[in-house]
Amino acid sequence: MSAERPDEPSGTEAGPDVAREALARARAAARGRRPPARSRRADGPPPPTGPGVDPRDPQPLGMAVRQLVNDRSWDATVASATVLGRWTEIVGEELAAHCQPESLADGRLVLVAESTAWATQVRLLARSVLARIAAAVGDGVVGSMQVHGPTAPDWRHGPRRVGGGRGPRDTYG
Repeated sequence: MSAERPDEPSGTEAGPDVAREALARARAAARGRRPPARSRRADGPPPPTGPGVDPRDPQPLGMAVRQLVNDRSWDATVASATVLGRWTEIVGEELAAHCQPESLADGRLVLVAESTAWATQVRLLARSVLARIAAAVGDGVVGSMQVHGPTAPDWRHGPRRVGGGRGPRDTYG
């Protein structure tokens, strides 16, 4: 006689037992319990976890983006982008209509005003503007603020240029 394995039917008397076992598994699955597993390969897929939260389950997009930002340490970059992207919400429509952010690097916010009068006004409001920014995105994102007025066209291009001479204007006659 050969040795019988319990999970293989042998002959006709095992047929009803296999059916009973399958029925018991189906009933257990319907009740939410995990049925007893037969032998599983070690390199097979992970077992199902059943009801409840599982990190492999689909996640809401906002939660997935927050997790990505935290994992990659992009908090400072996101805060800086928030200042530039939500400028009107942070400072109000009136100020945003006359003054726009140009750059934010190393905690220094550079603003451009539409007139010298507005540049002066924004300089006087610097403390309250910095307080609004800190309330909206957190402390330490913007440490200082520089305000420029409108500028005339500049013939010089770039931060490095050759000094001396009149430049391109000496060819006008």
